[in-house]
Amino acid sequence: MPVKVFCYDKCGTCRSAIKWLKVRGVDITENIPLFDTPPSAKELAKLLSDSGLEIKKFFNTSGEVYREMNLKDKLPSMSQEQMLELLASNGRLIKRPIVTDGHKVTVGFKEPEFEQAWAKG
Repeated sequence: MPVKVFCYDKCGTCRSAIKWLKVRGVDITENIPLFDTPPSAKELAKLLSDSGLEIKKFFNTSGEVYREMNLKDKLPSMSQEQMLELLASNGRLIKRPIVTDGHKVTVGFKEPEFEQAWAKG
């Protein structure tokens, strides 16, 4: 199954996720640099919908930019559209990696979640 990965090359978690996918024979068709070309708000809305996750799971809550912008306090009063626009405006705010095959989406890298979503059965 071909997948697209939004990641940051210098991120250890992203490298681990990509290695995990490659070892299991998952075909990575696109490796998109998240900081240089973050997904648009429209693309993020589709990823959010396909993931079944709440939008807060898409935020890199341990990131410097998240803390600098004091988003912990600001997000509760923002609409989903505002949050999507904010994520699209700065790839450093997005939790990484995001992996999608156009139907399924995982955010971040946890082996059990990857096993369930991406292991060939």
